[in-house]
Amino acid sequence: MSNHRLDKSEIGDLVNRLEANIYLPVAEFEITAWRTKEPVSFRERQFGKELSLKPGDSWGKEIFDCAWFRFVAKIPRSCTRPLVARIDINGELCIVDACGVPVRGLTCVKSTFDPTLGCPGKTIFNIPEEWISEDRIELWAEAGWNDLFGVLVGEGRIEFAEVSFCHQDIRSLFYDFQVIADFMDGIDVAHPFFELFHSTIATAAAQLTSINTDSIAQAADTLRPLFRQISHSPPLEISAIGHSHLDLAWLWPIRETIRKGARTFATALYNIQQRPDFIFGCSQPQLFFWMKEYYPVLYAQIKTAVQLGRIEPLGTFWVEPDCNIPNGESLVRQILLGSKFFMDEFGFVPRHCWEPDVFGYNGQLPQILKKSGHDYFVTQKLSWNIVNRFPHHSFQWVGIDGTSILAHMLPEETYNSPAAPKSLRKIATEYAQKEVSRHALMVYGIGDGGGGPDAEHFERLDRERHLADLPNVVHRSAADFLLLWAKDAKEFPVWNGELYLERHQGTFTTQALTKRNNRLCETALREAEFAATLGEIYVGLPYPSERLDVIWKEVLLYQFHDILPGSSISRVYLESNARYKILLQELEVIIENRYGRLVNTGDNSGSPIAFNSLSWERKEWVKYNQNWYWADVPAMGWAKLSQPEAFPPTSFSENTIENDHLKIAFAEDGCICSIYSKSLEWEALAKNETGNQFVVFKDDGDAWDFPINYGEKDVCLYLKQPPRKLSLVRYRSFVDGPKVIMEQVYVFGESRLTQQISLTHGRAQVDFDTAVDWQSSKSMLRVRFPLAVTAAEARFEIPFGSISRSTLEADSIEKAQLEVPAQQWIGLSSEDYGAALINDCKYGFRVKGHTLDMNLLRSVPHPGKALVGKEGSSDHGNVYTDLGAHEFRYSFFPHRGVASETTLTEAARKLNVPIRIVASGNTQFSKATNLLQLSNPAIEVISVKRAERGDAWVVRLINVTPIIQDFSLFSNTFAKEIVETDLVENPIFYNSDASKDLFRKMLPFEIRTFRYSNA
Repeated sequence: MSNHRLDKSEIGDLVNRLEANIYLPVAEFEITAWRTKEPVSFRERQFGKELSLKPGDSWGKEIFDCAWFRFVAKIPRSCTRPLVARIDINGELCIVDACGVPVRGLTCVKSTFDPTLGCPGKTIFNIPEEWISEDRIELWAEAGWNDLFGVLVGEGRIEFAEVSFCHQDIRSLFYDFQVIADFMDGIDVAHPFFELFHSTIATAAAQLTSINTDSIAQAADTLRPLFRQISHSPPLEISAIGHSHLDLAWLWPIRETIRKGARTFATALYNIQQRPDFIFGCSQPQLFFWMKEYYPVLYAQIKTAVQLGRIEPLGTFWVEPDCNIPNGESLVRQILLGSKFFMDEFGFVPRHCWEPDVFGYNGQLPQILKKSGHDYFVTQKLSWNIVNRFPHHSFQWVGIDGTSILAHMLPEETYNSPAAPKSLRKIATEYAQKEVSRHALMVYGIGDGGGGPDAEHFERLDRERHLADLPNVVHRSAADFLLLWAKDAKEFPVWNGELYLERHQGTFTTQALTKRNNRLCETALREAEFAATLGEIYVGLPYPSERLDVIWKEVLLYQFHDILPGSSISRVYLESNARYKILLQELEVIIENRYGRLVNTGDNSGSPIAFNSLSWERKEWVKYNQNWYWADVPAMGWAKLSQPEAFPPTSFSENTIENDHLKIAFAEDGCICSIYSKSLEWEALAKNETGNQFVVFKDDGDAWDFPINYGEKDVCLYLKQPPRKLSLVRYRSFVDGPKVIMEQVYVFGESRLTQQISLTHGRAQVDFDTAVDWQSSKSMLRVRFPLAVTAAEARFEIPFGSISRSTLEADSIEKAQLEVPAQQWIGLSSEDYGAALINDCKYGFRVKGHTLDMNLLRSVPHPGKALVGKEGSSDHGNVYTDLGAHEFRYSFFPHRGVASETTLTEAARKLNVPIRIVASGNTQFSKATNLLQLSNPAIEVISVKRAERGDAWVVRLINVTPIIQDFSLFSNTFAKEIVETDLVENPIFYNSDASKDLFRKMLPFEIRTFRYSNA
């Protein structure tokens, strides 16, 4: 053995020298490409601009350009077999067979991928012997002029394209050295094998002064004993599954994701053929659906691999959605449609939720998952916390209703594991529950188009089985791992409530238009399903199940965790917002058609008919065809409108507006200086402070994050700077029927904000209808209401429930909650008084101290529009989010004492869901009536829809309060039999007589689903 100790750089140089000698070039490819702006089919592969290329040439013009490449080479007759194609076009490439079916994805070596997780480049394709004809090779491949992350390092120039012979002995020794070097990098002089490994690798290095057959064999023999030191191995067993986390949009457009998916699945199948132990896990039914639609032959191969257990569908969400911004029903539909797809296509449904990359998880998710057939939840994102390290890797997650689900956070804290010795050592040393469980999951491979695992991962894993001090690794499906791991569940710690991510709080606001469109679609889909149910039951109109299913799936796609949160490139939003517009128009047609047919619009002699799909009756003023009417409509029902002879009094002056409940006074700068409740005899605003205060902060953050300084006070930098204010340039007061309105116009640089602040007779809340043309880059627009209330906690609506969060900053956890997500309402209350802020499309809030603070817009530069970067850069262009036109509405609602969740939810739904009005009515609908009668206002009907299976309808309910509620649900016409189901409509309880009241108790925040049928 050698006494010389090689340093890290010497070992690295040796590894690089071995790598450079693995492949012996035998022929250069002649390269021809046909470039197009957008993808074209294999049949149309020669329709683009023809290019004759060679290494060093840049073949694209703009990022995301496409091309079909033809590689042709003449092979010397004496050439040793087998041969490989070695290709790097500085982009993404997919080799196809003679019929155009994907067979292997290739990626570029130069990339912005994190080098600590390995090299992303896949450049080798083992050429099948039958592809060589008369010593000639012709390969066709589809290409994208972008790397894994939508940029180009090296200006997109072709690196190499050649046919090579692989020296397997050198390749094997290369991986020997690489694995041993990584192992040695994690041990110190106190390690029992330190001297053995250092002296052995030095001896092997000395034997490689020249690289030839003899020296390679000699060095391999020298290193071999190091792979037999199996003592001292930790008792932990690691289950390893191959993976390629694929964002369905992010730094590339959705259309490129479809091609990334084909490359990824092709690579997985390519490796499955060569590795009998390899299991590839892939989530998101949407991705499988795209393969079925665009690549049917490839999809048939995928289905076979699933049946053989070689490809494992992970999770059940249609996509991996954001879990704070979609409403509860959207999360149910993610699971319902995802589970249905997997069952229909593969005959089974996974029992785990797979959400590794999502920006926090709402506290109602355990119940949603459990009632959808899930036993397990898998993530890793909480490892991204900035302030407080999340304390568990295996735990029991208890939701706001008390439902518990087993959760595993990947101990390596990445889903892009390089499967290197450092990976295994990190898991063995940092797995928080290693004292109670000997099982952990490792997810290895390169994502986002990187094709998942490849040869380097497999070679490392093969060698690590025989290295000392490393845990045993077993190739195993996630489902099998979870069954083994769950045996230790009784010893797992408990985590209660939401899983808040101390990062990416900017995503609650970024891309405001997309968030508004999502809210509008969620509301319109609910209304369309209700209207379609009435149409089928009362007048026999076919329920548009197939079309609603298609719309739902597209809306669910846009809830992906890099689309709805606002963290994709601008092209994604240009395209998705255009599609949202079309979807909303189509939903409106369905709604208007069903309601119109119900009331026989051919007869215009009667009074307008109002439809109310909400769970609460509505007594309010509505405007229709420029006329004001009084609406008195039962819950889940309909009624005629009445037109008053006169309107009740409202009043205004130059600086005040007033109705029967509230008097609002305005300061000179336009802010509200008083919100006085006559009925409560209470001033809602804090003394000497103003409400509806628009403030602008400089925002040098990106789409994900604010500028953060966790220093002296652990606060955002934007809170340390004095806010800038908008300038009031014009205002006027006027009366419109039962409403009194203060209209204000503000400017801020080139930006303009117009707002109508109104009070309506009979309503104890202030409405703010807002239109903004925002032209101020690197800025954040917020609105604030400092209250005359002191409380340690504020209340926030979340999907299917609500939670309390601290208004204090007494510890690091409270300080880290710089901004928090909420759905349609937030509230701050004391025992005496309180106030709520209700919104129609906002999700980012800060309630610290006594101020309700809502984030309205963020114009930040990243990701923007991706551009070709210089060497090593990732320039995404000077494009800012949220510039342009916006509309939104919010309301301020003062109340006595602590307002119930019922009261706030009812007010929020009425703000978000307008009464639907149709011109006239026939006899059947002239009398006020309803489809369903619900006895308790604390119970909300979330949805009424056609069942997924059979001649039946589904009604979903939620107890919106944290206390037990009694309720009865009754219908005269709906159906004969009732079956209670889980959230994916599998029966769990049967009631044979639906003509009687369905009487039940609802537990706190409980979700219940009932199936009504005529069977």
